[in-house]
Amino acid sequence: MTYIAHIRQKDNEIQTVQAHLIEVQKGAEQAGEKIGIKNLAGITGLLHDMGKYTEQFRDYIQEAVANPDKPPRKGSVDHSTAGGKLIHERYHTSEATLQSKVTAEWIANCIISHHQGLRDYISPDQTSPYIERVVTKELKQYQQAKEEFFKNNPPEHLDSLFELATSELQHYIKIIKDHKLPPITGSLLMKYMFSCLIEADRTNTRRFEENEHSAESIDHRSFFQKSYTLLSQHLAGLEQGDFANSPINQLRREMSRQCDEFALRPSGVYTLSIPTGGGKTIASMRYALKHAIEHNKERIIYIVPYTTIIEQNAAEIRNILQNDDMILEHHSNVTDDKFDDRQEDDNGETYEVRTKNLKLARDHWDRPIIFTTMVQFLNTFYASGTRNVRRLHQLSNAVIVFDEVQSVPVNCISLFNAALNFLHVIGRSSLLLCTATQPGLDFVKHKLHFSEEPEIIQDLDHVGRSFKRVELHDLTQQSPSGWDAEELSSFVQDQMREVNSVLVILNTKMAVRKLFETLNEVEWLQDEGVQIVHLSTNMCPAHRKDVFSGNDEQEGLIQRLGKGERIICVSTQLIEAGVNISFECVVRSLAGLDSIAQAAGRCNRHGKDERRNVYIVRASDEVLTHLPDIKIGADKTERVLQEFRDDPASLGNDLLSSAAIARYFKYYFHDIEDKMHYLIKKLEQKNLFDLMDRNRYYVDAYKHKHAKPPEVLNHYAIATAEKYFEAISNNATAVIVPYGEKGKRLILDLNGELEPNELGDLLREAQQYTVNIYDKELQQLDNNGDVRRLLHGHVLALRDPAYSEHFGVEPKGEGNWENVIL
Repeated sequence: MTYIAHIRQKDNEIQTVQAHLIEVQKGAEQAGEKIGIKNLAGITGLLHDMGKYTEQFRDYIQEAVANPDKPPRKGSVDHSTAGGKLIHERYHTSEATLQSKVTAEWIANCIISHHQGLRDYISPDQTSPYIERVVTKELKQYQQAKEEFFKNNPPEHLDSLFELATSELQHYIKIIKDHKLPPITGSLLMKYMFSCLIEADRTNTRRFEENEHSAESIDHRSFFQKSYTLLSQHLAGLEQGDFANSPINQLRREMSRQCDEFALRPSGVYTLSIPTGGGKTIASMRYALKHAIEHNKERIIYIVPYTTIIEQNAAEIRNILQNDDMILEHHSNVTDDKFDDRQEDDNGETYEVRTKNLKLARDHWDRPIIFTTMVQFLNTFYASGTRNVRRLHQLSNAVIVFDEVQSVPVNCISLFNAALNFLHVIGRSSLLLCTATQPGLDFVKHKLHFSEEPEIIQDLDHVGRSFKRVELHDLTQQSPSGWDAEELSSFVQDQMREVNSVLVILNTKMAVRKLFETLNEVEWLQDEGVQIVHLSTNMCPAHRKDVFSGNDEQEGLIQRLGKGERIICVSTQLIEAGVNISFECVVRSLAGLDSIAQAAGRCNRHGKDERRNVYIVRASDEVLTHLPDIKIGADKTERVLQEFRDDPASLGNDLLSSAAIARYFKYYFHDIEDKMHYLIKKLEQKNLFDLMDRNRYYVDAYKHKHAKPPEVLNHYAIATAEKYFEAISNNATAVIVPYGEKGKRLILDLNGELEPNELGDLLREAQQYTVNIYDKELQQLDNNGDVRRLLHGHVLALRDPAYSEHFGVEPKGEGNWENVIL
């Protein structure tokens, strides 16, 4: 009898269960071998679809293909539990060693979870969802599945694989203990193992569906060598020109050279504290390319706080390396990450065609150079949905550059540090933390383990003094209640009488919009041709890129500022980091001192003038009630400002000195110490870090309820942790917007019938035309009839009236943006 794993949509070709299991085993082994867990990962692949060795599943899949419009009830046949049940039954016996039991629990959990996400070993309700699946649940044709599996895969072969897998796990348990890493490191290793399975399963299924017989091969090392040569040529070209030998440019070259030399150091956790405007993007890429070549790393990944930085940095690197195909930008998820799990239940997979194609089409971070956001990085480790965890294995044996690392969400600091320690110690990756304002992540409770002498740049205080291009003026005492839009407009006008360009950065979109509209009503600004520009992430990446860099129809901000045109730009903080733009004056509303330092980096950026002015002000139109991180940062900045007024010498007579920044972070971290571990209000203030660590509270509750210890040796509550994790607490949905002809065409194309490869290309392209919209605003847009649903509702798009040239996404009526920052 032929047992079926998949049936190809185009021609009804069959992939047998045994063929699929062996191919997924090989794929999982390949991904796992990078960090030495070849057999741990491989055995999950060999057993993941063992439950398809039944007549019941064969009938189910044949019926689904024969009746695509009315497929059988989703989840009516459970094929994912059998393999996990076999592992637990065979290796988690009373006679088994503790090591075997722990290994069995890891492998079995990956197998039973491969359609939704890893299960809790101990849940907040004092149950064990894992035990309920592998022990309690009855499977009608389990014996048949086991017998058929062993006909093709001898028991002694499985025993041998399991023994090797146990040795691999014990090796890493020892490493975790030797490095004094917390137990959460083990849960991340399990997630890595799970990632190998998901990648292998999804890839093999896609290749079968597309009748692809050989995998695309990319010579990463050759690409890195060629790229390093091109970058070196680019740097040589920068040594020419009128300003090539200015003091700042000479210092930039020296810091870049230090990065090049430092790349010879072993894999580690390092810092790059180049001041704003110091050429950090190119210098860090120089380090990354050379380090990747010297240490045979597979990819270079840039993690940035905002999509704006991706747009500019990726464009800059593409321009230098002259290769689009090898560089992937991953801004946001155009599709809902959790839709897989809604379409599938514990028992299996969906056979609805569009849903299946959408699932197979997704990015999996396989390019040599990747630009993505901090949100996507954190989602890879901690968010629900198999799409997120699928990417985790791609973070191993890599050079990972964190740009503006001080922007890690406050409640995620402990989780962030745990992920980085895992990537270095177990993932064999090199990590580079870049910022002009290093936040001191090695002084918190769950600290980051830096390498010895981690800083690349020598004599940082001298570098900071040499890069001083602005004077910082504290105007916060002039109006304790803050300036409204009219008063702020008057101040900006005063500055415009002295300079050609002013940048105003405010904390909320509503405050930005009010000031923009107020300035647009000033007659003398209009008469003198002063251009007023609005920027916020209500505008899609392609829109913002056109504002910054221009297009075929008009010049961008960068070109117009370079020509000395008169411009006022009013922006949220998206412009603060990674944007290579320079104004003659900057006005920043009160925020964290690190944000103020970043804002100052947009003023007199290239040092063409001796000194320019940066002003700190209060803006009364900002409502920070629901933005606690910004509020706390502003409060701590006020404390530092007062201490500077009392004793400027204690802070190096400079509000942007390393001493001032260090004091700010000392106060900031002290105030948020209890908030760094991701508190979950709905779980009686328990924290997410502990759920993935020892899970002490709920293990004790389990013992109390059942009057005995749990049956499991692992206690992680991974599913519960994923349920509550959001890198950004406000719920937002990615929506494609009709910006320009290309945005409108993408929306039309995504509404048609598409193959997985076509769909994947369109979804990647659509990231440039996507805006993340918060639930309240999205509901308002939907009520107005401005939301279109594509691909059976898995992709959302806006209609034309809801997107404007000035503001981007614009709900009709009273939009409520005062609590929205980015």
